[in-house]
Amino acid sequence: MPKAIRVADEVWIATAHLHRSHPERADFTIDEIMQQAETANVTGAAPLRPGVKVHVYLHCVANKPPNPGRYRMLLETPAGRRRLYRPGDPCHPRRMAGKHVPKRDEIPRCYRELLDWYVTDYAAPAGGHARDPVLAMRGMGKEIWANETADDYVLRQRSGWQ
Repeated sequence: MPKAIRVADEVWIATAHLHRSHPERADFTIDEIMQQAETANVTGAAPLRPGVKVHVYLHCVANKPPNPGRYRMLLETPAGRRRLYRPGDPCHPRRMAGKHVPKRDEIPRCYRELLDWYVTDYAAPAGGHARDPVLAMRGMGKEIWANETADDYVLRQRSGWQ
């Protein structure tokens, strides 16, 4: 086991375990994440370290302003719950460079398979294609061109110019 696991990594492990155990659930309450962190007892310290709750509430939440941490391990959903952050999720601008998953060598070996699950199953984009917001717009507006060629469309647009 690593000598000192980071509180943010402990929060990520608890949330990842909940997602993996309950794939039908989209998000979890703060209390559920806290209970899972206590049950997992990643650090072997009971009770939980005092920083765990504030990390679940604020420090690890990508779509909240950093205060002071810039982690983006969780996302607050519209219901006020939390779920794991996925690359491409909304993020506060000052958190863009923040850590979103634990480093493999900084968590206990028994939890490293959660990182593999996250990459291959949870955060993997549907269809195996990268989530690029510009590429996601492909095909939008195609109804504009449905009954005319691009040249005819441009001529029609320019016809009103003076």
